[in-house]
Amino acid sequence: MLQVDGDAEGWLTGGDLERRTAGLAAGLLDRSFDRGDRVVWEAEASVAAIVVALGVLRAGLVLVPVSARQSALERMTVITDVDPVLVVSPQPPPTRNGGWEWISAGSIQVGDAPLRLDAAAPEDLALIVYTSGTTGDPKGAMITHGNLVAEADALIEAWGWTHADRLLSALPLFHVHGLVVALMTGLASGGSVVVQPAFEAGDFLATMRETAATMAFCVPTMLHRIAAHEDAEAVESLRLLVSGSAPLSVELFDVFAQRGVPILERYGMTETLLTVSNPLDGERRAGTVGRALPGVLLDAPGPGEDPRELRVAGPTVFAGYWHKPEATAEILASGWMRTGDIVATDEAGYLMICGRSKELIITGGFNVYPSEVEDVLCRLPGILEVAVVGEPSPEWGEVVVAHVVTSTGTLDLELLEAGAEVLSTYKRPRRYIAASSLPRTALGKLQRHLLQ
Repeated sequence: MLQVDGDAEGWLTGGDLERRTAGLAAGLLDRSFDRGDRVVWEAEASVAAIVVALGVLRAGLVLVPVSARQSALERMTVITDVDPVLVVSPQPPPTRNGGWEWISAGSIQVGDAPLRLDAAAPEDLALIVYTSGTTGDPKGAMITHGNLVAEADALIEAWGWTHADRLLSALPLFHVHGLVVALMTGLASGGSVVVQPAFEAGDFLATMRETAATMAFCVPTMLHRIAAHEDAEAVESLRLLVSGSAPLSVELFDVFAQRGVPILERYGMTETLLTVSNPLDGERRAGTVGRALPGVLLDAPGPGEDPRELRVAGPTVFAGYWHKPEATAEILASGWMRTGDIVATDEAGYLMICGRSKELIITGGFNVYPSEVEDVLCRLPGILEVAVVGEPSPEWGEVVVAHVVTSTGTLDLELLEAGAEVLSTYKRPRRYIAASSLPRTALGKLQRHLLQ
């Protein structure tokens, strides 16, 4: 069953979803689209939009989620890259290039072609999810139908997911955490999923009570706000509270453990989906992400060995980056994927994330690549150099901070903030620091770690 909080349609049963997604998929195929054609989909939290997303997959088309929070430049970068046949969003994109058509989620006509549905092979593409943004080098991670099935099977087994479960999620649907891990796996389990369009601690906790939720998925920023809310005891009715997308502090883990709700922390990436998890039964260790999920192979240091980069193999590892063979070859070799994360293993075999070889910032569960923010700011007049780093934050995990070298030696904050408006809000620097120079190696490579 599916419910989108605030949507007038109320609960949809499994039968309702099967009929509506079949009709929509048939309607798409009646438009003479070919299997493998791309559909850019604004990941709107509504019943109509979710029916579109599932219908696209049933038709054998490829779903390309984008965020409503993306700027026009970011969205057009994705559209240009994937060359879609259709863009589904509440409002048409502000500019147009290529031969694609725009339509709103509720305007797609249903059809009748049941024999042509659900015929995708495991190796066929299901999703292209972008892991970078506007400028620089955005990359579309190609996720297959086989990846989605393997992920659902692993999580249903590992987390004891059954048809009796009711999952509450306010995670954005343009990210694999909200779309694949929460929505798709929740529906695949035969259980119920309640989607909230946005997170507000009071509303989230009230819905948790009203719907008798048994599971909830969050990022640490959400958990920080829940812990501070007067109705935080609502979480005590959950059988499982999962945290991901950013490191969970030991202090925050302890706050919930004292309520009798030890958070289950796990690890994954867009390119691998979820691969590591603390156990459902057994000790959930603060500061660790657990052990390999069913079907996943890990190449990691053993207990007592020096930390090194984690490599992952298994049926959830993606098929590569869309039209980027060189970028794919950099991280995929001989069946193993380089994650870019440096890990260690404790005496019980639980993985601990020590740092990132990739200089990625995770703020509120969202990924920010420093280079794309730097590229935008360096286009502004009077800006000579910019280095963007993550600064630890108890609420957000990290916040974006920009170290800026200007021709005058002073910062024009109005100019910087206005220039950053082409970026999604979570990518915009929270703080600007004036710098006379930036640390570089003898070969001129920027040393961002010296600014953290």
